[in-house]
Amino acid sequence: MKFIVSSSYLLKQLQVLGSVINSSNTLPILDNFLFELDNTQLTVSASDLETTMSASLAIDSTSVGSVAVPAKLLLEILKTFPEQPLTFTVEENSTIEISSNSGKYALAYAAGDEFPKAVHLDEPSVTLVPADVLATAISKTIFAAGNDDLRPVMSGVFFQFSPEGLIFVATDAHKLVKYARTDVTASEVADFIMPKKPLTILKNILSTSDAEVKIEYNNSNATFSFDNYNLMCRLIDGKYPNYEAVIPKENPNKLVIDRSLFLSSVRRVAIFSNKTTHQIRLKIAGAELNVSAEDIDYSNKAEERLTCDYQGDDMQIGYNSRFLTEMLTNLQSDMIMLEMSLPNRAGILTPVDGLEEGETVTMLVMPVMLNS
Repeated sequence: MKFIVSSSYLLKQLQVLGSVINSSNTLPILDNFLFELDNTQLTVSASDLETTMSASLAIDSTSVGSVAVPAKLLLEILKTFPEQPLTFTVEENSTIEISSNSGKYALAYAAGDEFPKAVHLDEPSVTLVPADVLATAISKTIFAAGNDDLRPVMSGVFFQFSPEGLIFVATDAHKLVKYARTDVTASEVADFIMPKKPLTILKNILSTSDAEVKIEYNNSNATFSFDNYNLMCRLIDGKYPNYEAVIPKENPNKLVIDRSLFLSSVRRVAIFSNKTTHQIRLKIAGAELNVSAEDIDYSNKAEERLTCDYQGDDMQIGYNSRFLTEMLTNLQSDMIMLEMSLPNRAGILTPVDGLEEGETVTMLVMPVMLNS
């Protein structure tokens, strides 16, 4: 088995696949990349059993076969080469030899058939989503997903597909984000919960792609195929909470304000908040928004006044500044609207501008009890 491939081309593909590999694996074979050669096509795969990703590379070869090559060692050596063709030759003595312009390097390999086989989906449902839409949907929601092992369903992003459009939801019970598109639709109604790890990998590579992503899914697995990549992952099992029930429908108090001004103010004032609660207080009266925080234990306090456009009753409401900062950072609009009903009900944050046709973003943040 022998093939020739460009060093930088191979490195670029392997760095993407390398993000699948865990730093410590229960199965030693998972510390390897699987190289499967079929004449001029080389398929390289990486897996952690839950997520498997493969890339197809066009190479110069007439061989067929498969070997598992140590990932860490291969990535380290590839990073040191300037751009050049590398020749890989699989020797009989269980080593794979790499020949470069300057020398030869031998790595031990394992048999390719020891590598776990990817699951095959029988008659899956299929939806096509443009790469930029999927990348935006993931980055808009993933930060709001929880990290609680006791509630695994909330540690992922909920995908809801229908002929009316696509909805992506993430929540950790303190904050919730719903990202919806009506300009991209699915042929049938389906929903599933995607884990964070594969979504993070997808987000990083989709941002540079302009392809259409083919999403295939059944009750337990989903596959994302685009360009020369194929990512397969096991879905989170369980029923997602009814998120519509927690989004308050009647919110008579509406505050419109410049997003970056509000974000800077919240960041500054939050420095003086209590280090356990991160509580800041919003006091709204007329066209004035007063942002304040106090840490009684250390006698630290801060207060800022901002002008805003406000329709509603005068009110005071407390929020965790970290959640508010995350949400405001994640929105790209110039102006945002904060809709509220009562100081003990969730506030709804939405962008006023900067959205594409058919795109909506709804962010919900739970208030914290104010100490009068």
